[in-house]
Amino acid sequence: MVATHSLRRPCPWAAQADRYPRRVTSDPSPHEPTAPAAEKQWWDDPALPWRHEPRRADLICMGALSVVALYGLVMLPLRPVILGLAPHLLGSLGYRTGLVLVGALAAMGDPWWPAVLVLGSLMAMKFDWVYWWAGKLWGRGIMDVWAANKSPRTQRYWGRLWDAARRYEKLAIVATFLPLPLPSGVIYAALGAAGTRLRTFLTVGALSALGSTAGYIALGYWIGEPAVQAVDTYGRYLWYLSIAILVGMIVVLWRRSRPNGAAER
Repeated sequence: MVATHSLRRPCPWAAQADRYPRRVTSDPSPHEPTAPAAEKQWWDDPALPWRHEPRRADLICMGALSVVALYGLVMLPLRPVILGLAPHLLGSLGYRTGLVLVGALAAMGDPWWPAVLVLGSLMAMKFDWVYWWAGKLWGRGIMDVWAANKSPRTQRYWGRLWDAARRYEKLAIVATFLPLPLPSGVIYAALGAAGTRLRTFLTVGALSALGSTAGYIALGYWIGEPAVQAVDTYGRYLWYLSIAILVGMIVVLWRRSRPNGAAER
């Protein structure tokens, strides 16, 4: 009796499977920890004007801008007091109301107006270089930060001023010293971004400041005694005005902080 053995034919694609081993893929378990995402750096913030890791110059300039803002806040409630008690000091700091009153006092024989003219002209441009430097460092990014919370209309207006300042350079500097509602910081930053030399910027600014300071003193001289009498009357209420300004500042800051506080709750 002959035993017959059944021959098993190999699967034709088995050899192919052995030749090319299967790639084992495994989906990560939902409970398996994933690789941590790249941590965002503190300086990578749209609220900051730079788009890179800040250098020493960036930090110094930002600190200078903070000092300028703090100075403006401190002087806002103090200006009425200084005007009533020491108008020569206020004029020497470059404030227009102080310059006009010094001119009025000069009409009554006060001899200190030349010193106020010189000091007031210098102090009228005391912080201009900071805005120029900010524009030189960060370009239009600094204006975008300033305009972030402004209305679309204001943003368009500032954009037109930015372009006009770059185009008319020296005339733009002169215009900031005229009694016009112009955002001088935006104009100065635009000039810095446009590559205006610091020497040119300061020279034109100094001449413009001297001319405008002399004009305000001359206006006070022309008004004369009525301006002095008006300030004497105003001096009786200057503390009330300063307190009202301070309270108004606190209310504005409180109202601006309310949405943030509500969001946190």
